[in-house]
Amino acid sequence: MSILQVENLTKSYGEKTLFNQLTFTIDERQRIGLIGVNGTGKSTLLKVLAGLDSAEAGEMKHAKDFRVEYLPQDPVMDAERTVLEHIYYGDSEIMVALRDYEKAQSALEKNPDSEQTQQQLLSMQAKMDELDAWEANTVAKSVLMKLGIGTFEAKIGELSGGQRKRVAIAKALIQPANILILDEPTNHLDNETIEWLEEYLSQYDGALIVVTHDRYFLNRVTNKIYELDQGNLYIYDGNYEMFLEKKAEREEQERLSEEKRQNTLRRELAWLRRGAKARTTKQKARKQRVEALQDESGPAASQNMDIAIGSARLGKKVIELDGVSKSLDGKSLLEDFSYLVVPEERLGIIGANGSGKTTLLNIIAGRQAPDAGHVEMGETVKIGYYTQDHEELDGNLKVVEYIKETAEVIHTANGDVITAEQMLERFLFPRHQQWTYIRKLSGGERRRLYLLKVLMEEPNVLLLDEPTNDLDTETLGVLEEYLDHFPGVVITVSHDRYFLDRTVDRLIAFEGDGHTRRFFGNYSEYMDEKKKLEALEKQQKQEVQRAEPAHKQRKKQRKLSYKEQKEWDGIEDEIMALEARLEELQAEIGEAGSDLGKVQELYKEQERVENELEATMERWEELAQLVEEIEQEKESRR
Repeated sequence: MSILQVENLTKSYGEKTLFNQLTFTIDERQRIGLIGVNGTGKSTLLKVLAGLDSAEAGEMKHAKDFRVEYLPQDPVMDAERTVLEHIYYGDSEIMVALRDYEKAQSALEKNPDSEQTQQQLLSMQAKMDELDAWEANTVAKSVLMKLGIGTFEAKIGELSGGQRKRVAIAKALIQPANILILDEPTNHLDNETIEWLEEYLSQYDGALIVVTHDRYFLNRVTNKIYELDQGNLYIYDGNYEMFLEKKAEREEQERLSEEKRQNTLRRELAWLRRGAKARTTKQKARKQRVEALQDESGPAASQNMDIAIGSARLGKKVIELDGVSKSLDGKSLLEDFSYLVVPEERLGIIGANGSGKTTLLNIIAGRQAPDAGHVEMGETVKIGYYTQDHEELDGNLKVVEYIKETAEVIHTANGDVITAEQMLERFLFPRHQQWTYIRKLSGGERRRLYLLKVLMEEPNVLLLDEPTNDLDTETLGVLEEYLDHFPGVVITVSHDRYFLDRTVDRLIAFEGDGHTRRFFGNYSEYMDEKKKLEALEKQQKQEVQRAEPAHKQRKKQRKLSYKEQKEWDGIEDEIMALEARLEELQAEIGEAGSDLGKVQELYKEQERVENELEATMERWEELAQLVEEIEQEKESRR
């Protein structure tokens, strides 16, 4: 069943048409991946669908109570709101109830003797019951915990950039919506969190539209791909893998159609140039047909990075780290770390956010000094460093001018010359766009331009810090192809599993407290081994736990003591009495009505009885296990 119909949607930016008469339908629980080169209008389309931007033409049809929840790449958040206030923000009835309940609970904690705050909390609890909102409350806090946010009362302004993004994701996930729109949700998330998000979205009730550079994420989450290309929308059924197959088929069909057009054009031109005798009307029709064929544009030619590009000569000695240690704000990031980088190495660095990955890159690049140990650099080493926080680009420069400030040409391993214009074309800046001012580029296009500048420096050791953030899948394909032919060393910090699998053959994993682990293989191989080890450790632990009670029992316990036997004989009656008392208390609370003093006393008594019942139940489990083990031992002796 369709929940949104879009017809003839059109939007321009200056002279550039972002999308032209787009028509599509979104169905319930559909999982759509929106892809396209940076600057084609993906984020703009998302904003139009979310009602945050307007189109020049077209319309969108949906039900009256239709809701869209939108997560932008860079969420704007009120620094004075608490975490819970932010994620419960919204005008839906459940969100309002959750907000009011949390406020009432917080007020009562600050002033427990106030009858007014007690009455407020009772009122909010009744409202939560009425809306059946307790599950939403539990899910919200669970999502926050899974995303690594444990301080619900912290103000947004006190959080790091990564934590703020996670809070924004949590808000998007728990808000009731028909369509959830996520723009680059995996940026700044570690791999384990991304895998959790994949699993969560598989159970999400609404429809989903996502823009992401994470190709494994696209493959596992989506069941339909929308490709935005030069103002047109191409729709493919299936996930990212199916899209690649079907796009290859489409491009092959376009190539064959273009060949046919060129052949027809060639024949028609030959006919006209021969000056063939024919009636004037037929000759005129032929000329019109030739003009129409000439006006048609063929498919854009894809650029192949088929040569070893841009690298100064690298000697046998590259980089050696010896006994390097580094702490930051009292936290150990690296401890007695030694590593020898060899020529043509492809090294990936992985680990949780804040574990020290970027610090290691900065130490290698000479931007930070270690607390202990030293780094020795080969004489021929020339480092190119692509950082997360790239330099501010001069918006008054044109694209080609910015690149030519670094180099007008670069040289291949064979001594051939590639111009700045040619390199720009290979990195998806066609000739007409090269004379565009940088200020007119999208954020992703600027990142791509900055990446090309780093490569144009012709480094022989390339340091990449989260290169996949804000780059589209097509640019990543170009970069991966470039790295295939790059003759120097590549050291990459990344959370992009596909990129790591594609570009590295060994890993350094940061495991916390300054400890690192080395692994020969790519990321998927590393995770497979890690899961096997974790499963083996869990199995061994369970075996020890199963064996330990029996072992202790054989040595220490042959029968229940007099005290334990007496306790065992009466514990079930004690549990039944406590359960009966809880029922009585619940009835008394209902009868107390608005007598707040009595209600408060009854709530305290209820809490005490509940705690006592829980402790008694735990003790019953201990004794029951002990009795069972004694019986088993008796059976084994018979």
